[in-house]
Amino acid sequence: MSREPPPPGEEEAAGGGGGGGGGGGGEGADGRPRAAEGGCYLALCARPVHFEKANPVNCVFFDEANKQVFAVRSGGATGVVVKGLEDRNPISFRMEDKGEVKCIKFSLGNKILAVQRTLKSVDFLNFIPDSPQLEYTQECKTKNANILGFCWTSSTEIVFITDQGIEFYQVLPEKRSLKLLKNQSINVNWYMYCPESSVILLSTTVLGNVLQPFYFKSGTMSKLSKFEIELPAAPKSSKLSLSERDIAMATIYGQLYVLYLRHHSRTSNSTGAEVVLYHLPREGSSKKTHILKLNRTGKFALNVVDNLVVVHHQDTETSVIFDIKLKGEFDGSTTVHQFVLPPRSIQPYQIPVAGPASVTSQSPVPCKLYSSSWIVFQPDIIISASEGYLWSLQVKLEPVVNLLLDKGKLMDFLLQRKECKMVILSVCSQMLSEPERGSLSVIATVFDKLNHEYKKYLEAEQSYTMVVEAGLSRSNPLLKRPVRTQAVIDQSDMYTHVLSVFTEKKHYLYELVIKTLVQHNLFYMLHQFLQYHVLSDSKPLACLLLSLESIYPPAHQLSLDMLKRLSTANDEIVEVLLSKHQVLAALRFIRGIGGHDSISARKFLDAAKQAEDDMLFYTIFRFFEQRNQRLRGNPSFTPGEHCEEHVTFFKQVFGEQALMKPTTL
Repeated sequence: MSREPPPPGEEEAAGGGGGGGGGGGGEGADGRPRAAEGGCYLALCARPVHFEKANPVNCVFFDEANKQVFAVRSGGATGVVVKGLEDRNPISFRMEDKGEVKCIKFSLGNKILAVQRTLKSVDFLNFIPDSPQLEYTQECKTKNANILGFCWTSSTEIVFITDQGIEFYQVLPEKRSLKLLKNQSINVNWYMYCPESSVILLSTTVLGNVLQPFYFKSGTMSKLSKFEIELPAAPKSSKLSLSERDIAMATIYGQLYVLYLRHHSRTSNSTGAEVVLYHLPREGSSKKTHILKLNRTGKFALNVVDNLVVVHHQDTETSVIFDIKLKGEFDGSTTVHQFVLPPRSIQPYQIPVAGPASVTSQSPVPCKLYSSSWIVFQPDIIISASEGYLWSLQVKLEPVVNLLLDKGKLMDFLLQRKECKMVILSVCSQMLSEPERGSLSVIATVFDKLNHEYKKYLEAEQSYTMVVEAGLSRSNPLLKRPVRTQAVIDQSDMYTHVLSVFTEKKHYLYELVIKTLVQHNLFYMLHQFLQYHVLSDSKPLACLLLSLESIYPPAHQLSLDMLKRLSTANDEIVEVLLSKHQVLAALRFIRGIGGHDSISARKFLDAAKQAEDDMLFYTIFRFFEQRNQRLRGNPSFTPGEHCEEHVTFFKQVFGEQALMKPTTL
């Protein structure tokens, strides 16, 4: 959990991260089998950064802001190689060996390199095209102060942390100089930087347990409220009692927290270690808000992945996860949490053998998990210096499904994860299928939670749209469109992945709802759903209602009403009316929308004849004779209309004299 490389000779070969008890894992000293047989819910990323192993010639450093590993050979004289998880193209360069490198980092954007070789100054080198590569140096302003380290807060702003305070500078690369923006005197034991929130945390006072945060943004430095970490017991002597390897800083659910690994609980009835979370707001005082109970002692390390606090335990070579959004025991000020899932090891990892393909026919080598050379950085970085690898830690959601049997709690957990959609849909499918079918109350609970997320997103989207349409977005530059996370599961998702297997016909959730209501004789509810537009109008839905007429007669009229509302379903309405022998109604409808001049006479005469009502047939036949007279000046049907059999039928029933005679003007 430490930030900077240790002094030379101590643990430089450990990958530039330092950290013993809190920083790395270890091996099971007693040879006990791991409590991790299957169901591994943590894994190392598939594409790690591979760098040259730390050795007496090659020093390795890690920059938390850019997530880059520096391999510095012979002080840089024989080469510096910089690699990061995001940038697949390494940066390689040489620099003059001016002494042992204590710290090395690029500015954000990799334009300026800063190198600390002494306790009094930092050297700079521009990596800007067409800029001369000449080093320039900045000494710390405070007399007799030693530089503990430095942090880049932007592409041109840097903070020196000394044992007597902090100095905030602007780097002017064209002038190859620095300008002091602000400084603050304060006794410093150690420091920590959270690049995601641009906050530097300083350990002050003799015991080291009073922490002073500073926030940096756009050339400004703000002093936040200091706070005190509660130590397990009153220290016996006046010496540093809070180690930096027992502290971490991370953003969880958008809020900044300081995590304190307390090896012994303050309460006498608890023997295990615990992680205490202090919420660090931008304004106001910091407060202790959460306690994570580890129920064990030993050496631990902390990561934060997907808003989950991950605690690695060296002795058992296992890890546990905590979710502070899940319900815990609240005592009025602090919430106590137990780990969400049983302890499991990180998923076994195979290290590929390096070299040409023809040479590397041998099997990959198993990586030693929880090795003593592992160093952990926030939020999700694990470095193995002895093997030369940098990984990001990842959470696997699929195994969680079988480990968290309470479906309601499982859904609360999954809905907060980034890549949750397909796992949630898989859980829903399992609940509705044999042999793991859930009870109706459990299914209802899960669907309520999904609907709550969907409703929350729709309301946020609606509010955003209203603000934009009202023209108020310009006056509120911070206004952002709601992000549709994977927790937002809509009707299409649910139908495609869960409900479609339960019906042979392809229809959506609304159609499934209608069938279910009819099967249970809930016609009044169906009527209300349609009347108040709970079920959206659509042609397939209207056709489904028509098919239900034999079971529920009013469905016919409900279908027609829906088709009329759609206004693009005129042909369907005519077909429906003709199929019910409501020929006059169909004719009135088509006249009402002005389409009677182009309709097929034969279609209507067919329907009238099938109705076996002579007067109806007479009325329809006469209507089309009159249309022919009006349009063509002759009441007779043309051969193209194929109405010969209907003319013959009319003569048989009513006589030839009943045919309409042409009229001339």
